[in-house]
Amino acid sequence: MCGIYGYFDRAGTSLEAPILARMDSSLVHRGPDDSGRFERPGAAVGNRRLSIIDVAGGHQPFVSADGRIALVQNGEIFNHVELRAELERQGVHFASPHSDTEVLLRLYEREGLDFVHRLNGMFAIAIDDTREADATQPARGALHLVRDRIGVKPLYVWDDGTRVVFGSEIKAILEALPGRPTLDLQALQHYLAYNFVPPPFTLFAGIRHVMPGTVLSITPGGAESRRWWQLGDQHEALQGFEEWKEQFLAMLDDAVRLRLRADVPFGAFLSGGVDSSTVVALMARHVREPVRTFCIGFDDARFDESPFARDAARRFGTAHREAIVQPDLLDAWPQALWHCDQPHGDASFLPTLRVSQLAAREVKVVLTGDGGDELFAGYDKYASFLADPALRDLPDADFARHYVEHTGLFGAAQRDALFQPWLRQALAGCDSVQDVAAPWLREAEHFDRINQMLYLDMMLLLPGNNLVKPDRMGMAASVEARTPFLDWRMMEFAFRAPGHTKLKDGDKKHWFKRAVEPLIGTELAYRKKQMFTVPIGEWFRGTRKAWLHALLFAPDALAARLFERGHLQALFDAHVSGQANHTRELRALAALELWARRFQPELPA
Repeated sequence: MCGIYGYFDRAGTSLEAPILARMDSSLVHRGPDDSGRFERPGAAVGNRRLSIIDVAGGHQPFVSADGRIALVQNGEIFNHVELRAELERQGVHFASPHSDTEVLLRLYEREGLDFVHRLNGMFAIAIDDTREADATQPARGALHLVRDRIGVKPLYVWDDGTRVVFGSEIKAILEALPGRPTLDLQALQHYLAYNFVPPPFTLFAGIRHVMPGTVLSITPGGAESRRWWQLGDQHEALQGFEEWKEQFLAMLDDAVRLRLRADVPFGAFLSGGVDSSTVVALMARHVREPVRTFCIGFDDARFDESPFARDAARRFGTAHREAIVQPDLLDAWPQALWHCDQPHGDASFLPTLRVSQLAAREVKVVLTGDGGDELFAGYDKYASFLADPALRDLPDADFARHYVEHTGLFGAAQRDALFQPWLRQALAGCDSVQDVAAPWLREAEHFDRINQMLYLDMMLLLPGNNLVKPDRMGMAASVEARTPFLDWRMMEFAFRAPGHTKLKDGDKKHWFKRAVEPLIGTELAYRKKQMFTVPIGEWFRGTRKAWLHALLFAPDALAARLFERGHLQALFDAHVSGQANHTRELRALAALELWARRFQPELPA
């Protein structure tokens, strides 16, 4: 796990050393153990390192013998052992004892960008390659930015036509830009529609995600993006349960085994839910010492999963650590948003930060259950949306709009009522369904309705929110999170399974639970899903009412420049009086305001 950053200037102009130093420093939490940078006229690639594999020999960047290629990565290549052995049989020499990053360099030297298909891992890779320079611009070369299949590791880019700046976090890019950032109004609308900023958008004008499963190649002549992996290439196939179960358990077991490769202490987040319990049960098969597990609990039983985690810990014989925290975590909200770079209406970022801090006392790596719900239909929203059979038969365009409205935040009419007239006019023609969700659903037309919903969440919710959470909150504590369910083999396997194997008559994770019941027990397999969250809505009616009012209605608040005060006041009054539950709306607006206080965006002219 690391943070990467750098730039490529098409005019050959170099960034000043203090700017590069600030970019490096902005990512120190992602890599407190080491720092390295390769520079040449008009380009640089840099790395902040959290040493996990080959602690002594894994210093980055790795540079080719002729000095023409420099490579940095953020992440881990879990099959690096097998790849290195294959290359050594072919006569390739390695300078490091067993660095996975050097394996990337050697593969790229031999295979070019096609090497990415060979990787099983989570990664964001930057490659500066001057071998590709043409005769008229012999020193310029190319910069290649490569992101893993589903976006477990983040990567952002800014390109003004002359200079490209990239980073694992947006804050690194901001260090290289002149002046204050400008608010992207379309991204703002999408944030209010989805409760997170869906990729490729960010709230910073001109800064975008390098999309998952994509290679972005930057040259003096421009930039070219190509997708190297598409989950939508899978096709559903009928299969019996017993055969499915055997393949599923074998595949997940191997995914867990690979993710135990580390030269530092590791553990797991354990909530006692079906996903984390399954991961810990499989970890226990592959280690000699008890698995170290971590959980936080709350005094309020409605939100406290710690009793289930303790049950699971006893069952699997783990060395379990838990902490009961005070329920009001809002003092940590500004810190969490700074690490995220963007607002998120999801309250579970806050307890995730706390459990990451707990784990960091003992380990550098944790395995998590992230991805299981999106692959196998674990959220209540899937069942509730399809509870009306008529929704299954809607035309595709109507299906997309209904699903986004059902699972999102502010609908189109609500946004119009909230926006000030100038903002409504500026966003005329911006459609958060057609511009964001519809293209992904067109890729999923060959799937059934259940898998179409899951596909949309894999493409938007995971890289836009649910994978941001373990990455940024883990990195805030310098802890690496690994996600066995998002092994590429498991993702492709899951989307070859028809929707009825995942959601049947309202039963979520239908085959999944049956498959893992012998492994984790009936109680853990079938316990009711409990969201990992905190009662912010109740705090807004009580101890945090005055705080929320002061935040949203301050004269210099971003809300005062964007939103109709009367409509915002009505939302606030209805919630705090108990007449309505506007927790999600107020939570998202509060996150936006706290983010704006920290990053101070300019409004477009």
